[in-house]
Amino acid sequence: MFGLPLGIVVETLVAILLATTIGYCVILNQRLKRLHSDRGELRQMVADLVQATGLANAAIQELKATAQEAETVLEARLGEAEKFGVELANHVSAGQQIMERLARITNAARAQPLDDRLEPEPNKVQSALQQLSMRPRIRGNAA
Repeated sequence: MFGLPLGIVVETLVAILLATTIGYCVILNQRLKRLHSDRGELRQMVADLVQATGLANAAIQELKATAQEAETVLEARLGEAEKFGVELANHVSAGQQIMERLARITNAARAQPLDDRLEPEPNKVQSALQQLSMRPRIRGNAA
């Protein structure tokens, strides 16, 4: 080839490959040392993660219980509100009926002449007087 024996070329190539391998092993060793030293930190991180997950699960359970309790209270209050709504609607309806009756009575009273309203019917007056006169007799007989 270039005047160098083949053995020296092969040995030089083997030496270069060996030096590259040794360099790579040194770099790999350093990385393994860092990884080994970081293992303790990684374990701590995993433990912290497990603890945080446990706390999150407990918080979720408490939130579920609170939501169920709130739902129960809300349903009870909605039931009461519906009852009050129905009762209020009934009262409003009854009030409207009373107002209609009063309006009819007022209209009927306005429609009658003034003289008719002031002078009671003679039959009603006589009937009322007779009932009043009989009252002392009834009490006297019972005693």
